[in-house]
Formats: sequence, structure tokens, C-alpha cells
Amino acid sequence: MSMSRRKFVRRAALGLAAGAAAAHAQPPPEKGETPLIVSTWPFAKASNDAAIKILLDGGSILDAVERGIWVTEDDVTNKSVGLGGSPNAAGFVQLDSCMMYGPGHKAGSVAAIEGIRHPISAARRVMEKSPHVMLVGEGARVFALEQGLESVPVDDREMYEKWRKDRAAQSAQKPGNHDTIALLALGADGTIAGGCSTSGLAGKLPGRVGDSPILGSGLYVDNEIGAAGSTGTGENVMRYCATFMIVEFMRQGLSPREAIVKTIQRILQSEKRDDLHINFVALDKHGRYGAAGTDSNFKYAVATKSQSVVLDNPGL
Repeated sequence: MSMSRRKFVRRAALGLAAGAAAAHAQPPPEKGETPLIVSTWPFAKASNDAAIKILLDGGSILDAVERGIWVTEDDVTNKSVGLGGSPNAAGFVQLDSCMMYGPGHKAGSVAAIEGIRHPISAARRVMEKSPHVMLVGEGARVFALEQGLESVPVDDREMYEKWRKDRAAQSAQKPGNHDTIALLALGADGTIAGGCSTSGLAGKLPGRVGDSPILGSGLYVDNEIGAAGSTGTGENVMRYCATFMIVEFMRQGLSPREAIVKTIQRILQSEKRDDLHINFVALDKHGRYGAAGTDSNFKYAVATKSQSVVLDNPGL
């Protein structure tokens, strides 16, 4: 039986209040362990492990973010990130990605790019090798090829036909894939960076762009404060500039988890449905981190020198 709007809002409000109260009753430590990697979903644990190794070996934080995300982009079993992701309604896999580097608020982004093995690398090249912040579609692909990035043929009709048959065999009530890797990194020197990569919503309209490559939606980094990343239904994140909001709440003194919960609370004040599918991770300059989301199955991964773990969604 579906939950009524009134019951949903009441339950959400109670959960948010309890979460905020718990956060205040047990304040997070003043200083966490660094370097630190925090990312969305259990599949990102392997990315975290690759990223933290680079940092512990003395590598750059941008290399850690980029090569960490490579791991998930290369995972052909992952149907929501990389070229193994589900195609759009026309049968093509279109990828979105962005990267932010805290010092100087540097950023690069690509959207609806086809045939590029590592869209996160294309986003980094936009940031470092162009005067722009965002490139889309064929222009993004041409730029990536000019930068020497690895590519594959873009017409994968066989993959589309397999996906179409698999979808037909599934329940019509099952939502399409919209799981993103958002990876946040804090270096031992206090430098913050982050990246985001996805193939987007399965069966999306050609040219659809979600929150992942949009700064302040899928990812936001402020080197003086912290960073936040999102996963879920991009349209519901984009409309609220949610990761920017999370960072701004941290600027006001909230811990990462408190900032996420308050942001979700703000969104719930405007929404009239219970299928938002919005989930977030965040870290701050002090090495504190947190996560929360509307999906009970949301989990996130954390890696430091002393641990690499997958943690449950603590709820609202």
C-alpha cells in the first residue's frame, strides 16, 4: 500500500528532526584522518582504494580523483557508469562527467559525450587544457579525441538490443539506473577535489543531461570549506543546486551530515511526492564526512590510510 502524502511528510519531518538531534547530541570529531576519500555506492570502494593509494604514494589529488574514477568507468558490469552503462532511447551510451579542484575553483565538465572510454579524463582536460568549463555532445567528443583520449565506436546497436530485451523482462515498476559515482578527496595538505561520472538514466531521451556534470548539482568543491557529491535522479538534484547548498550549510558551521540532512529537509518542503531518489556524500576541510539520502538502499564508501569500508545510509 502506498504511503499517503501526509504520512510521508510527517515521517520525513520526524526522521529529519531525529537525525539533526542525534547529530547535535553526538558531535563529530573536530579533526578526521587525512588523506580521505568519500564516494557514493559500494561499487566505488575499488575506486576509493585506487585513489587513496595514489595519495599515500605521494601522487597528486587530481590524479587520485581521475584514476580512482577510472576503476568504476572500466567496470563493464556497472550499468550506470562508463561505456558499459545502459544506452539512451536511441540506442547510444551518452556519458556525463565533471571534475572540480578546490584551489581557484577550477572545474571542467563534459555532457552527452559518446564513445570516450574515460569521460572523467575529458572533464579534466576541459579544466586544464581549454578556456572553458563545459563541453557537450559531439564537440566534447572531438575535443577528447584531439587530447588523445581513448575512444570506441559510438554505434553499439547490439548493446542496445540486449538492454531492450532485458528491460522488457523486468517489472514495469522497476526504475531505470541512475547510480552515479561521485568521489570526493581531501589531501593531507588540506587540498580538496572531486569528480563525478555517469551514463545517466537508462532509456533517457537523447541529449538528456543529468546533475552529474553540473557544478553545484552533481558536485561542488570549495577549498576553504569542503565538498559534496550526489547520486540518484538528477532532475531532482539540479532543481535545487543541492551540492552547492550542502557546502554553504557547512560554511555556516554545520557538519557534513548535518548539512546534507538540512538540504534534504529544504527540498522536502517543496516536493509533493515520495520518489525523489536523492542521496549525498560530503566532507569538510577538517576531515569530517557524512552521508544521507532518501533511498534506503543507498550506501557509501570511505577510505583513509587506516580503513576502506562501505557504510550504510544512516537515514534521515
